[in-house]
Amino acid sequence: MKGIKEKTFQAIAYIASLLTVVCLIAIIYGIFHDGLPLFKFISWKDFLFTNNWYPVYSPPGFGAWALIMGSFYVTLGALIIALPLSLGSAIFISEIASPGLREIAKPVIELLAGIPSVVYGLFGIAFLAPLIRQWFSLDTGLNLFTSSLILGIMVIPIICSISEDAMSSVPHSIREASLALGATKSETIFKAVIPAAKKGIIGSILLGFGRAIGETMVVLMVAGGAAQIPKSIFEPVRPMTSTIAAEMGETIMGDLHYNALFALAIVLLIITFFSNLITEIVFRPKRQK
Repeated sequence: MKGIKEKTFQAIAYIASLLTVVCLIAIIYGIFHDGLPLFKFISWKDFLFTNNWYPVYSPPGFGAWALIMGSFYVTLGALIIALPLSLGSAIFISEIASPGLREIAKPVIELLAGIPSVVYGLFGIAFLAPLIRQWFSLDTGLNLFTSSLILGIMVIPIICSISEDAMSSVPHSIREASLALGATKSETIFKAVIPAAKKGIIGSILLGFGRAIGETMVVLMVAGGAAQIPKSIFEPVRPMTSTIAAEMGETIMGDLHYNALFALAIVLLIITFFSNLITEIVFRPKRQK
């Protein structure tokens, strides 16, 4: 009887794994199937490295450089904002806070991950964008800075939670040895604990990068929607994800505009694939020789 249950469980697990792989292959096939036909009419160099996204013009332009750079600028800005806040919070929770305060602080920070992205977008439009427009005397508050700020808040729980777990997993013997050698609490944190937890911290940053560059709703609502390379942080931008979401409903299935949006999805898929691959390499434990 136990043998039948064991074989049944293994069969269910195998089928579940197989279905997951099939779904992944189907998604990749669908994106490439609808995106690659674009390159029969335009070279990949012109698509990636020219700045003329005018899909409804005659003749149309499908230079995605400004959209790609818009995604990277917003993501970079989000990480610049999120990193000090996330790592500072992780250090406080792991190394400084009392056990009682730690039990309260970590769930509160992780609660940010449960807020829907559309709520972040509404907060940006209704409160943050008018505030930034007023403070900096701008024509509009929907710009690179506002979207980076909102995205930075969104990725804080990812980076903070994983970094805190990495630091908490550092053996207490390392801390005790550092303190016994005369190091202060802060020296122990920055010269012993953080170096020992650096793989987990780097992995958290990469996961935060993947989360930020793939976000759609927030950048669609607060980035400004201008397909241009910004000259300052207060200019509107249009990342790849918001372009796909905003324009997909306006296309005809099978036309060049439709194919161009799927080509953008290919670029986004490749970026996130390599981000996840690097994360996997960072987290992969070393094999014992």
